[in-house]
Amino acid sequence: MAFQELGLNEILAAKLAASGINEPSEVQRQALPELLSGKDGVIVSPTGTGKTLAYLLPALQRIDGARKETQALILAPTQELAMQIMREAETYGQPLGVKAVALIGGASIARQLERMKSKPALVVGTPGRVREVANTRKLSLHAVTYVVIDETDRVFSLGGKSDVEHLMKKTSRDRQTVFVSATRSQAMREAESKWQKDPWVSDVTEAENDNGLSKTLKHWYFLSDRREKIDLIRRLVLHMKPSSALLFVNDTEKIGELLAKLRYEGLSVDALYGDTRGQERGETMQRFRGGKTKLLIATDVAARGLDLPGLTLVIQYEPALDADHYVHRSGRTARMGREGTSITLISPEERFIVDKLEKQLGITIEPRTTYEGKVVTLEESDARRSQSASGKPKFEWKSKAEYLKSQERKEAQAPRKPEGQAETRPSSPAAGRQAKPEAKPGKPAAELRGRLAAKPSDEARPGKPERRTPDKADKRDDVSQKPPVKAAVKAPAAKPGKSKSERERERKNKGAPKWLKEKRETNAPGDNGKP
Repeated sequence: MAFQELGLNEILAAKLAASGINEPSEVQRQALPELLSGKDGVIVSPTGTGKTLAYLLPALQRIDGARKETQALILAPTQELAMQIMREAETYGQPLGVKAVALIGGASIARQLERMKSKPALVVGTPGRVREVANTRKLSLHAVTYVVIDETDRVFSLGGKSDVEHLMKKTSRDRQTVFVSATRSQAMREAESKWQKDPWVSDVTEAENDNGLSKTLKHWYFLSDRREKIDLIRRLVLHMKPSSALLFVNDTEKIGELLAKLRYEGLSVDALYGDTRGQERGETMQRFRGGKTKLLIATDVAARGLDLPGLTLVIQYEPALDADHYVHRSGRTARMGREGTSITLISPEERFIVDKLEKQLGITIEPRTTYEGKVVTLEESDARRSQSASGKPKFEWKSKAEYLKSQERKEAQAPRKPEGQAETRPSSPAAGRQAKPEAKPGKPAAELRGRLAAKPSDEARPGKPERRTPDKADKRDDVSQKPPVKAAVKAPAAKPGKSKSERERERKNKGAPKWLKEKRETNAPGDNGKP
């Protein structure tokens, strides 16, 4: 089915064809007719299925570019997602003459206020910055009749809810409201009942499970101690060789430590914080998309809405906080029918989290491990280890002749020693057993013995210590040369018996300090206080 059959005008259909989009996706096929008719809508579909164009194209077609006032407002929770929407709005709004301006936190507000002087028909931004500009009266919302809240579940479950509600109260009462998300949380349902009138709800089943995860996505987990996770990430990147990979963490405070350790391991890594400034965030994403950075560390908030079509690997340094977070993390890969892998690193005590996610999402997260430079199943790892332990060579020769030929080739390729130098390694074991070391060139043994005999004796050399010679050693065996035996030590004479008072005093003095002993001796009876 062509786009024009869904109600899209010729200008937008031609622009889509020029961009290489000839057929609508399932979510676009369902959403375009309903949203073009003016109904409120709820689009729940996995990431990468074309949700952005599903709500953006009706907005652009309904806007009157000739009117110098803001008629449509699109809000997103993160700077990156807002910038992606803005790029699409500029691409498809330009043929229609629709002016769009981005109001994104972290960027220069002075420049944004300057752009608002052009009276844009479409504003795309983050809730906090749009509210800030609206409070300056540089943005009037009374004529806004089309409002889109992207990643609605995230906006209404976390910060940003008050800003969104404040802005929606200032828009037209006859507005058309569209909520978009990959999952439909309870907070999103409550927002639907409060801000929408009889909304149309999408029912996208193509290339997805009931849980919002792509069918082409593989789910793995690796068991690892916390201190070994850094090395495991290094091995995964080296073994799987992805063109790019996204690493999720739960706590922003861990990003700096991970960044330093992974760079120390030799990986090209960048980080994306939730409060990263617009220019820095743009430069980081440009390096990552251009392939200059292999691994990108991000939190759930920072990675919300990232559009990375070529991403094939998502690594979760820590398990997701709940099923919704797992869906949003894993949804960064396996987009638009492509294959992808989501890997969760867990410690042994976190194994129950995997079981919980499997039950909630109805998926199977398979265990994996690394062995000899490959990612294998546990069964393959056990089989290879048992084969290695059996002592069988990794590779056997078909015949003895082939083995001998290989040995001859090794000897032929071995470096030759220069002539005249003794061969230190025998050519065969038999030759090695028969070979004897050659005598070193030197003076004859008779001459050496004569010189030794001519040397003066040690006794004639004054000042030198006596050296033991064979003759002296023999003399030591003579009893007469042995040193005299020391006289036996006489036993001390028996002391006269002590009186009872002396024995009592000694008992008291035992273990007493010296000053106390002296005091007791001085004051002993019979001494009269004299020493």
